[in-house]
Amino acid sequence: MAFTKTANYNNLPNGNFSPIIYSQKVQKFFRTASVAEAITNTDYAGDIENFGDTVNIIKEPVVSVSSYTRGAVVNIQDIQDDQLQLTVDQANAFAFKVDDIEERHSHINFESVSTSSGAYALKNSYDQNVIAAMFAGPSSSSPDHVIGSDGSGVDTGFGSSETDPVNIISKHSKLLNLQDVPEENRWFLGSPEFYEQMGQTGSKLMDDTTGNAAPLRNGKVYSGKVMNMDLYMTNNFADSSTSNYFKVLSGHMSSTATANHIAKIEVIRDTDSFSDVVRGLHVFGRKVLRDTALVAEHLLID
Repeated sequence: MAFTKTANYNNLPNGNFSPIIYSQKVQKFFRTASVAEAITNTDYAGDIENFGDTVNIIKEPVVSVSSYTRGAVVNIQDIQDDQLQLTVDQANAFAFKVDDIEERHSHINFESVSTSSGAYALKNSYDQNVIAAMFAGPSSSSPDHVIGSDGSGVDTGFGSSETDPVNIISKHSKLLNLQDVPEENRWFLGSPEFYEQMGQTGSKLMDDTTGNAAPLRNGKVYSGKVMNMDLYMTNNFADSSTSNYFKVLSGHMSSTATANHIAKIEVIRDTDSFSDVVRGLHVFGRKVLRDTALVAEHLLID
């Protein structure tokens, strides 16, 4: 934009001495931290390669115990070979094109920055998909692990009176304890609203996160454990908040299996114009293996 000038000042009247400068740096949008790989079991990822591949996971058989007296006949039990299936049945894609003239004369490498943006979008969509599947996991076969419901969540007093969110984590811990879920590799996933309330409680639990030297990655908000749970935060809960509730989720890493990889990122020539088309494909699978190792809750905001 040209500098303003005083009335009747006619030196260099067109203002062309002040050129328009375009920065070669791109303003990138903020990226949501991905947590799916931190809270799920990825042990089966190496067994899949393509869309439609299936991994059969044999379940440990349940062996019954009966009382025994000396000389009694022991009934022999038939053990079962039940299995679960993890299928790579999900896929997302992106595609864009850059005209040859645009590529040649642009001050920005739009192909590079857009590919980076597309790769992030695939990762973020994957995160949302996995978290949604996990939140819905215990709804049918383990209904006692679903607390509250859409639009009528559990009243915590948030917003009107102080309720320590650690009590909510403690409740989730109890439900997992009742199912003999191992304490190691437990996690708790909350929305920003939940951690806002945690930061406002009288306890100084969250003070540790600001000065701790340990790096916090993948949405992790606290380097220690609370009720033997690692704490994570996400913006990727589907419909994470309405006017009166938000979601939290807890569980064990073995509760859900995930397998994913970028199937392909390729550059091809557009047949209808002088352009390069960049396409990306991400394939993945997710399966809740232990619904009793998940606890989902809707919390009301007063």
